[in-house]
Amino acid sequence: MSTDLPHTSGAPTLEDVARVAGVSRATVSRVINGIRNVAPDIQEAVHRAIATTGYVPNRAARSLVTRRTGAVALVVSGAGDAKGGEPFESRVFADPFFGRVASGVVGYLRPRGIHPVLMLADSAQTRDDVVSFLRQGSADGALVVSTHGEDPLPKLLVDAGLPAVLWARPARPIPISYVDLAHRAGAALAADHLVARGCRRVATISGPFDVPAAQDRLSGFQEAMAGHGHPYVPAVEGDFMPASGEAGMHRLLKEHPDIDGVFVANDLMAQGALLALRDLGRRVPEDVAVIGFDDSAAVTCRPPLTTVRQPMEDMAAEMARLLLAHAADPDFQVTSVIVQPTLVVRESA
Repeated sequence: MSTDLPHTSGAPTLEDVARVAGVSRATVSRVINGIRNVAPDIQEAVHRAIATTGYVPNRAARSLVTRRTGAVALVVSGAGDAKGGEPFESRVFADPFFGRVASGVVGYLRPRGIHPVLMLADSAQTRDDVVSFLRQGSADGALVVSTHGEDPLPKLLVDAGLPAVLWARPARPIPISYVDLAHRAGAALAADHLVARGCRRVATISGPFDVPAAQDRLSGFQEAMAGHGHPYVPAVEGDFMPASGEAGMHRLLKEHPDIDGVFVANDLMAQGALLALRDLGRRVPEDVAVIGFDDSAAVTCRPPLTTVRQPMEDMAAEMARLLLAHAADPDFQVTSVIVQPTLVVRESA
């Protein structure tokens, strides 16, 4: 590679990069546009030349060649999710879960020069806006986090033939790639831990029954407890928000005052459950042991929450990887990735 820099007054050009790298202009173009069949050492030489010259590729021109925009839509989508008039966006941004997902997406895309565009879709109009945005070529595809089991957006994207990857298994079978957690296995970890610490009268606060992840966590916990000789586990339904966890804990203790262990289907509801236990004078974990799920808000709980951890950043990065693969190859096969959870033991159980 030549180290002689071009003596020009304007911005570095493709020809300048080619001269420094010692390759043809066409080769530089192929490397910049991500076209295959360029030897790794040549690619490295071109990237070094780009750094040396300070060349900045013309994104608009590159898009004409690659038909790629350098952007993806990160969509948080719900259907009928308004609770007591609370705006959808308020619920989204109040949940640390979404921040961890966004962090994983950005961490994967940014080194590749790709940027996420945040979109919220909680109505027929905003879902149509997402589909139109993608059809117009404003982004290379969509990473979709659905907050409601009956969310129609994933099917709309599939029917439109648009590249998309979903967080978690869809409620209804459709041909879309997704990344999910082994929720039943995670719930079983919680059951095993409560039994191991001597809990005999165990209950659970589940998520919404129409959400597949909530269904799996509930059934996985009940099945594991049955395996330990506990055929009946009292359960109440929450909505993944703190107030429902607080109300659910009050209801459980009213109906079953001898509860000594509770599995709560996410950390935000567990926060509410801990508030209820404190208000009722129950000590945690001495009187009632509490286990959450997600590891999204666990360290801010008092006492710090024992919880089932799903590696959200890693799962979000895997979503982004799959989406880029779909965007690069229209024949890329629809696939699923299931990640194993772990139990993080803190003070609450």
